[in-house]
Amino acid sequence: MAFAGKYQLESHENFEPFMKAIGLSDELIQKGKDIKSVSEIEQNGDHFKVTVTTGTKVMVNSFTVGQEAELETMTGEKIKSTVNLVGNKLIVSLKGIESVTEFNGDTVTATMTLGPIVYKRISKRIQ
Repeated sequence: MAFAGKYQLESHENFEPFMKAIGLSDELIQKGKDIKSVSEIEQNGDHFKVTVTTGTKVMVNSFTVGQEAELETMTGEKIKSTVNLVGNKLIVSLKGIESVTEFNGDTVTATMTLGPIVYKRISKRIQ
């Protein structure tokens, strides 16, 4: 399945409680809650490069499915983990956060779970 493309955040649920739980300051949470981030996904076989631009912050993660890679979290911390591909989903665990990114046509649904808090982001293809 081809995942490559550019996607813009359309809606999200539980942003503030999730960001607070991962340790972002109230100031950063307030700044980020209304920004429509853009995710660009480049794919070459099992190798991915994901660039997420949120306002002036740019986060880039490159990884090969099934191989350990150093990934940057939303707090800027770098953690070694392995991204797995299951059907149309990219799945990774980072510091107790279970992240599932599901591709369905022109829609990408990212669900991040930390304990009882589930943060859901829905993005639509813009390119």
